[in-house]
Amino acid sequence: MTPSHAEWIDTLKGPIAVLGAGGFVGCNLFRHILARRRDVYAVARTLPAPRLRGIDPGHLIAVDLTDRAATANFVEAIRPATVFDCVAYGAYAFEADTDLIYATNFTALVDRVERLAGSGALAAYIHAGSSSEYGLNSASPSEEAVLVPNSAYAVSKAAAAQYIVYAGKTRRWPVVNLRLYSVYGPYEDAGRLIPAVVSRGLAGGYPDLVDPSTARDFVYVEDVCEAFVRAAAKMSLDLYGESLNIGTGIETTIGDLAATAQNLFGIADPPRFGAMAPRAWDLARWQANPDKAARLLGWRAATPLQDGLSRTAAWMREAGAEIAGLTKAGASRRRSIAAIIACYKDEEAVPIMHARLTAVFRKIDVDYEIIFVNDASPDGCADAIRALSATDPHVLGITHSRNFGSQMAFRSGMELATAQACVLLDGDLQDPPELIEPFYHAWIAGNDVVYGRRVQREMPVAWGLLYKAFYRVFAAFSYVRIPHDAGDFSLMDRRVVGWLLNCPERDLFMRGLRAYVGFRQTGVDYVRPKRMFGTSTNNLLSNLEWAKRGIFSFSNTPLKMLTAAGVVLLGLAGLLGLGLVAAHLLVPDIAPRGAVSTQLAILFFGALNLFGIGLIGEYVAKIMEEVKGRPRLIRAALIRHGIATDLPPEGSPRP
Repeated sequence: MTPSHAEWIDTLKGPIAVLGAGGFVGCNLFRHILARRRDVYAVARTLPAPRLRGIDPGHLIAVDLTDRAATANFVEAIRPATVFDCVAYGAYAFEADTDLIYATNFTALVDRVERLAGSGALAAYIHAGSSSEYGLNSASPSEEAVLVPNSAYAVSKAAAAQYIVYAGKTRRWPVVNLRLYSVYGPYEDAGRLIPAVVSRGLAGGYPDLVDPSTARDFVYVEDVCEAFVRAAAKMSLDLYGESLNIGTGIETTIGDLAATAQNLFGIADPPRFGAMAPRAWDLARWQANPDKAARLLGWRAATPLQDGLSRTAAWMREAGAEIAGLTKAGASRRRSIAAIIACYKDEEAVPIMHARLTAVFRKIDVDYEIIFVNDASPDGCADAIRALSATDPHVLGITHSRNFGSQMAFRSGMELATAQACVLLDGDLQDPPELIEPFYHAWIAGNDVVYGRRVQREMPVAWGLLYKAFYRVFAAFSYVRIPHDAGDFSLMDRRVVGWLLNCPERDLFMRGLRAYVGFRQTGVDYVRPKRMFGTSTNNLLSNLEWAKRGIFSFSNTPLKMLTAAGVVLLGLAGLLGLGLVAAHLLVPDIAPRGAVSTQLAILFFGALNLFGIGLIGEYVAKIMEEVKGRPRLIRAALIRHGIATDLPPEGSPRP
């Protein structure tokens, strides 16, 4: 007796992970399995995701799968046995970043398949390919047909399919590629063809349409979900490395689609064919040959187009206003912020920082992530971060192998952040999280950088004056405009973050680099409070080191002053020498005969030489640090969902 679809789901080996679950197909597949299984996880680049509203956070995992360290952490923490990979970039006309298309659809795919296969737990890996792989050869091709891709997206997907052939046939890994045709149904982007036809049909009209003879193979998303499940459940050597066409095999023209919509919704007005321009890669015919899927999986699409449209319409009526958020444009309007907290001896402050940040982010209604960077703190910081991450999926912890300093802690968090902006905070609560609200409003007003300006400090007056003096001396010496009293506490747009991460230096002075990259910047005044717990790790010597780091990183003035002093003193020495010669010749009796003046001159110029050598040595030391090329920082572990995962060296061979 043939198993029912629910029974096929029951046979899947767990844990189950749906990658790209924030997208249309991935969301449907995840919800499809979640209705039957509890050991399934939705993996999305950022959370919360509009399509995953109402899902228990225990089933949600935020991972940027283009990041190798984050991928390694995910694999070690979850060790999924069944993986459905719906990650993709480039299917929409506005997703035009070619480098990101290849990085997402091919390079990152190779990395995660290798890691998952190396984990020893992988039982089935089902990859969402695309009918775009066939490109110009689009009229009902078999899986063995020549691929003639006609876009960067098609090339990336075709390359992924060839890698899956290698992984399955040569390396004997349980991987399959499903070439999806025109999938439609609930949770599809509201700007796509079928949602537009249904939503306008419900209103008694048509959207703008292309030429009526253009043909597509429309396949309902629930049928596609069944194909994914069957491919995983029936995984065998015969399937390893195969590509399968997932479509109805029925060629439906745009004219046919309009007629079906007219019959279903009772539309009186005629359709506006040709009112919408075709996309650059569109072809006149696009039809599947699903015979191989029927032979190997026992699968055929079972939902007629009219039934699929009717079910999509029923979902739209129920979803109501939520549909507006299911567009790329709608998603881009909602901002996201990553808070990066450098932690050292801040165990008691970590939970308070988390609570205050969460309250602020919820108040301003943004998507967010909270990244705690444990910079080898000797107290219980790591345990505090782990406890928070076990209950809050927004929390990511990073543990460094040793103390690399707050500047590298910020860089470490920025490298893993996935949000549209980053906020840098010290973990001692001297940077008030509540100030993020005015930062945010200044950001959405058009500023790329919003920094906190310390107009007053809760500390002894003498120390406050010294800090103010430093910022003014630093600004006077620097060859870029440095705002007064501005520390690291700031919000930076992701393009600013991108340029900061492109700066190769290892001896970081973040506030100087922030000024160096430019863009539109503004400050928000605040009073910097005292440290809430413990005592400051800064002292006079460490503050002098900070001053040296800033001045030597962003100023050549000390060298210029040394040169000027040398020129002036050389001139004075020449004048003095001429004066002595003249005095000896003209008035021999009053010319100096002792050694005191000579010794004083020697001591003075000797001290000046030592000072000059030392000053030059500071710059040479910075040059040495840069040219050695050692790792800027070393992440020992990532912490997600209460689990700390040790990380291998970046660039090391995969397991």
